[in-house]
Amino acid sequence: MAGGLWRRLVERRPRLVSLRTTFALSFAAVTAGVTVLVGFLSYSGAARLVRVDQQTVFDEVVQDVRAEVRRRPMAPADFSSAPGHDLVRPARTDVQVLGPDGSVFDEGSPGLPVADADRRIAAAATAGRRVVHEGVDVGDDVYRVATVALGDGRGAVQVGQQFSDTEDLLRALQQRTLLMVAAVVLGAGLFGWWLAWRITRRLVVLTSAAEAVARTRRLGIEVPVSGRDEVGRLGRAFDRMLGRLAQSEEDQRRLVQDAGHELRTPLTSLRTNISLLRRMDELPPAAREELVADLGQEARELTDLVNELVDLAAGQSDSEPPQRVDLAETAEEVAGLARRRTGRDVVVSASGVTVTQGRAGLLTRAMSNLVENAAKFDRHRAAPIEIRVSGGSEAGLPVRVEVLDRGPGIGDDDLLRVFDRFYRAPDARALPGSGLGLSIVREVALAHGGAPFAYPRQGGGSVIGFTVRSVGDAGAPGEG
Repeated sequence: MAGGLWRRLVERRPRLVSLRTTFALSFAAVTAGVTVLVGFLSYSGAARLVRVDQQTVFDEVVQDVRAEVRRRPMAPADFSSAPGHDLVRPARTDVQVLGPDGSVFDEGSPGLPVADADRRIAAAATAGRRVVHEGVDVGDDVYRVATVALGDGRGAVQVGQQFSDTEDLLRALQQRTLLMVAAVVLGAGLFGWWLAWRITRRLVVLTSAAEAVARTRRLGIEVPVSGRDEVGRLGRAFDRMLGRLAQSEEDQRRLVQDAGHELRTPLTSLRTNISLLRRMDELPPAAREELVADLGQEARELTDLVNELVDLAAGQSDSEPPQRVDLAETAEEVAGLARRRTGRDVVVSASGVTVTQGRAGLLTRAMSNLVENAAKFDRHRAAPIEIRVSGGSEAGLPVRVEVLDRGPGIGDDDLLRVFDRFYRAPDARALPGSGLGLSIVREVALAHGGAPFAYPRQGGGSVIGFTVRSVGDAGAPGEG
């Protein structure tokens, strides 16, 4: 029950948004966060500075009035707005003078309201006493008002500062900040969308190529991706991967075709001989012996062919991890095995740096194929088979493996095809074998960054071998 509910929830989940949309939204979100934070801090700082500045101006005017009335006795007429009086009146500051009874002696512009606290200050005996009112409504404006006593009951001076204009200015600044934030967020979203399109369009090409490969199963699709950044590297790596997969598919197809072609001959011969077994009683004893021998020989050749096909296929997809391999030691092991199998004398010589980074099993198989090939064709046993392993005087130079024999040698026409699959020279078609041994040598050499070679040996016979990277060369087997 729970599993069915979970499946339904998974099936109903919304489709994932595209990378372009995610990038654009993320870019806009980050920009919005930064812009809002900067706008808030800027507005808060500007508002604080404006309010502090206005408060400072107001406090300075009030302190000047208090200092003046404390310094010498002053009457309301001394603060009159009539010509000849020098009271400083800053911008958005209003001054109103009260008489001893708290009545308005000289009305401000506009007139300021007079409260009971202001009348008590006007009748106060101590000069400089004050009372401050915040948020006083004067018409449509808002003021802060300070009333300062002249002393000895002579009256008081009211100083009012309009700050509603300042708040209106700050509100306008706030609105403009919000508009700026909205504009920046919108612009960041559009720019993020454009930037995401620029970045992801090559990823879209890669996605389309991958979908085309999955849909058509054609690995020869070219991936038109350029650039030297990570996306460009990904595109080139994807293109190389498709190329190698296509080559691997072609190799497998060719291997199957060649194997099918080569398997037909022994299978046809087996069917023919099996049909003769039905008339076994009719055959003379010599013919029976010959038939059984032929069956045994064909079964062995078919087994050898299947084994070499398996080795060749395994060599193309070998998962053996690369490791340091000393080819001189490998040659000694191969020589010992060949001596036990063939009874032939096999001589090993080595010089220079013979260490490579590769797959030990494949290298052993390739070297064994060369020795077995030499033993098969050198039937006169005129001289020992030689294995020579030579490298440079220092790491970084290729390692060379050669197997020398005194057999019939290789014709000039066969030198170019001796490493082809199932190819057998006319002189060798009567001998047992499948024609896959040297093909495996070529595959191993190419997988280790080297190449096979073959040429006639002076004095008769042939020299067949391969080269591989030494341990100082860059790259791992299978690369390049």
